[in-house]
Amino acid sequence: MNRFLASLACVGASLACVGSLLAAGASFAQSPESLSIVVFGPPSLGAFLPPVIKAQKLDEKNGLAIKFEERTPDAYTAQFNSGEFQLGGSASLLTIGLADARGVKVTYLFNLFDFWGTVVTSRADIKTLRDLEGQEVAAAKGTTNYVMFDWFARQLGVDTAKFSVINTATPGLIGYALADRAAAVQLWEPAYTTLTSKRRDMRTIDIAIADSWKKFTGSSNIPYLGVAAHIDWVEKNRKLIPRLYAAYKEAAEWVASYPDEAARLIAAKGTPDDQRALAELIRANGRLGMNVQWASDVAREINSVYAAGKSIGFLPSEPSASTIYREPGK
Repeated sequence: MNRFLASLACVGASLACVGSLLAAGASFAQSPESLSIVVFGPPSLGAFLPPVIKAQKLDEKNGLAIKFEERTPDAYTAQFNSGEFQLGGSASLLTIGLADARGVKVTYLFNLFDFWGTVVTSRADIKTLRDLEGQEVAAAKGTTNYVMFDWFARQLGVDTAKFSVINTATPGLIGYALADRAAAVQLWEPAYTTLTSKRRDMRTIDIAIADSWKKFTGSSNIPYLGVAAHIDWVEKNRKLIPRLYAAYKEAAEWVASYPDEAARLIAAKGTPDDQRALAELIRANGRLGMNVQWASDVAREINSVYAAGKSIGFLPSEPSASTIYREPGK
């Protein structure tokens, strides 16, 4: 009798195990949640982590199926603000603040990169930013990297209204510099590293980022670009946001741990020299500024970026508190 009962217990335990396995199988078999995210095309910071997320299947790991859609800066802004895309992966803080001022209800979910930008020239007569007054400067004027550059230039007493800006899409900046079609080119990473690896004679004009920002805010952190969403999307999909954050966070950690492999993914069409330069950029991280953090964790610094935008007239009013996403429990 005892042997019979023991057998029943064994069978029951086996059925429980089978049931657990079936339940787990059902859970893993569920289809991932599809997300469509608009980003800038390369070379750009918004296009930096997507190829890593897809190659390492970090979206699938977190129960997502992300489709990254590449656009030029102007098209990105128009299509994100209109709601054609509910998620933006090249969301600069100033575009979020400006959208809010225009009545578009959006929020900055989390930061990906801190600000860095500069101006390069190969012309001997251009030594300081003041030398660019009355000269042609090639720039992606539709980006807020240029707006932030404008702010830093003004802190140095430069009249940026005297620049003759040749507006081009982000991928065109390197071409302008290589062809010497303008007195200077305003750009940022990863385009800066790609360019300087090709043209060693390029000179970088110091725009005193650290000193000016410290004087203005008392801080050295400059949140700049991240992932944003329309608030009505957030209200319906809160459970997906931690998964999305995890995918990006894990991508950033993988990039930092494997810079050589990451460079080959990010600059897949680049030369071996381009990829080596990009790997060194990742290792140093100073200009790259990769810094994945929830927006609420850098709220004070975000408000300082808004204040800078307002001080030069880019933002007509103070963005609302809702533009800084606060994840549940914080």
